[in-house]
Amino acid sequence: MKSRAAAAWLLAAIVYLYQFVIRGAPGLMIGQLSEALGLGAVAVASLASVFYYGYSPFSLVAGLALDRLGARIVIPFGTLIMALGALLFGTGGVAAANLGRFLQGAGGVFSLVGAIYIASKYFPASHSATLIGATQMFGMAGAAAGPFFIGPMIVQGLPWKAFWNASAFAGLLLALTLFFVTPREESGNRRVPWVRKAAASFAIVFRNPQSILCGAVAGLLFLPTTILITIWGVQFLQQGHGFDYGEAVLRSAAVPVGWIFGCPLLGMISDRLGRRKPVIAWGSITLLACVAWVLYGRADLVPPYVVGLVAGVASGAAMLPFTVIKEANPPGLAGTATGVMSFLVFTLSALLGPVFGWILQNTSGGEQIALEHYQTTFQPLLWSIAIAVALTFALKETGPAGRITVAKAKAA
Repeated sequence: MKSRAAAAWLLAAIVYLYQFVIRGAPGLMIGQLSEALGLGAVAVASLASVFYYGYSPFSLVAGLALDRLGARIVIPFGTLIMALGALLFGTGGVAAANLGRFLQGAGGVFSLVGAIYIASKYFPASHSATLIGATQMFGMAGAAAGPFFIGPMIVQGLPWKAFWNASAFAGLLLALTLFFVTPREESGNRRVPWVRKAAASFAIVFRNPQSILCGAVAGLLFLPTTILITIWGVQFLQQGHGFDYGEAVLRSAAVPVGWIFGCPLLGMISDRLGRRKPVIAWGSITLLACVAWVLYGRADLVPPYVVGLVAGVASGAAMLPFTVIKEANPPGLAGTATGVMSFLVFTLSALLGPVFGWILQNTSGGEQIALEHYQTTFQPLLWSIAIAVALTFALKETGPAGRITVAKAKAA
């Protein structure tokens, strides 16, 4: 069982990698999509943001379904939905692309929530932050794969429809493999009426103030990466700093490369310390400095890729609240808690993604977008990180060392 669980976690993490590949792909083919769909760059960016309209609400569905039905049914189903979304996106119609993008988000959330569910159910709690960080490492590898592999292939003439068709086929294969590898689960919870069980589970998690704080901290920390880097990163570097497409793609890719190392590294540091809050705080402060430099610093004063790499490593702190919310709620609600966390985090991205696009369009006044327009548009991201740092101090320490300290204080 242990080896099958390990294989299932690995496959779920690979699906999370796949999810990040298709999540970031529209940002790498804005030119092709603009021409094929008859949309401007801002409209294509808004289309890309539809992903979060599916991802956010289905986070709740994914968490609850995992607690009730188990990983063997739920994660492959989500992967199939993603594959269907990729197929629809590649049809060439605006309506189908919007629906496909929604389905990519709706199915995509099952990979992260599912991987965390498997890690929580089959592995020791002392390895929780490390495994969740490792899961995110796979996602960030997918984010990096886009600029390093898909971007160059697009430059060399890869048709955008061919990419989406191949993605759909890959999703189908992953779903079938997951179904046969993931262990079966027995759960008495399935006898409880669905609506009553859902209401009770959500009530426990949502009424916990720590759940809301975790969602706020992680959501505010994710905004710079989901909006500035994933959607607008390449365009920002091209129009704001004058880099050609290839160099802009590589510099933008430095951030997810940093994520690959930062997510498991900060998770391991947190597990070693037995504390979550100090790692979240210091990672957030470092991210704040990096985003400030990206917006206002001179690109020629530091070696290429350094700021992006450091920002990526530091932003691994955004994954630690996923561990905190799981530890702050009953163990039997690990899936629901993780789903609520994803819902809170990506609701911010879903709501604010189009807003930033609208601000950028209005700031530029319909003229050529320049650096000062990007600075005005994305300056609020600095405030979002600063607020996340402040909210971190309101979190209760859920790490093993913190719990021991609290227990000693109560005994005294």
